[in-house]
Amino acid sequence: MSAARPGAFVAAALVAFSAAHAAQDLQNRPIRMIVAVAAGGSTDIVARAVALPLSERVGQQVVVDNRPGAGGVIGLELVAGAPPDGHTLIMGPGSFGTINSFFPKAPDVQKDLAPIALLATSPYLLVVQSKLPVTSVKELIAYAKERPGKLTYSGSTVTSLQRLSGEHLKRMAGIDLLFVPYKGTGALMPDLLGGRLDVAFDNVLVLTTYVKSGQLRALAVTGAKRSVVMPDVPTISEAGVPGFQSAGWFGIFGPAKTPHAIVARLNTEFSALMDAPGLRDRLIAQGAEPLSGPPEALRKHLAREVETWSKLIREAALKVN
Repeated sequence: MSAARPGAFVAAALVAFSAAHAAQDLQNRPIRMIVAVAAGGSTDIVARAVALPLSERVGQQVVVDNRPGAGGVIGLELVAGAPPDGHTLIMGPGSFGTINSFFPKAPDVQKDLAPIALLATSPYLLVVQSKLPVTSVKELIAYAKERPGKLTYSGSTVTSLQRLSGEHLKRMAGIDLLFVPYKGTGALMPDLLGGRLDVAFDNVLVLTTYVKSGQLRALAVTGAKRSVVMPDVPTISEAGVPGFQSAGWFGIFGPAKTPHAIVARLNTEFSALMDAPGLRDRLIAQGAEPLSGPPEALRKHLAREVETWSKLIREAALKVN
């Protein structure tokens, strides 16, 4: 066996030193966490929930920066084009599984981003404005069939999984609802609460308060099982559309080519946050399921989401108007 060249050892040592130095550099200046939707939505809620404890762990300020617009493309472009040094991150919502189907010229979420950590999943609630005369999924389907194209619905942005959940229901139940796009959950809530929007899909994290106060009526949850926050609310599958399922998710990404040492360091920090009783219990109480695992878990999850929802988008011929 031939002896290793001294140069190879030097190169390896330099790589190791650079990686360690890069990981330590997280403490040198603030971390910016991009949220590609407007303030007030579930992605924003989770981002702000993790920002303070993350800053305490890394010893540096973590700033949440909302950059809504273009179905999430504006925020995606900011992060994809940022220096890969761990100081610019993005809280990826479920729409990352749909964005390239709608915007093929946008940065590729599977190639231009570095997966760091899958933080949580959470089902959506199917709600109606309080004056709509329906109290169940079956009643909503019947009401919509009598009024094809008359009922309005939304689910945040054009590319969001909330919107796709509505399209999924339309196809499975054979109904016609009119989609109304917004820049995010915060933007649609006034119209929904005011009765100018009939139906909405959004995260349990966001809608629970409005349902419990009687301002909105919850018909079902979109997940495979009932929410611990609202155990009396059935799943859509239970309520008359067998096999229906969708759920939101939240993951942290950085720019592609972020050094492995920084990805590993950030993954360790985010995993610790999700395993800590304080934040974990808070998210569970709001209807989310905290997760932790290696970056590869987020990479595989994103790939499955892209495959699942791109098929629906293609079959339904959905486009951005």
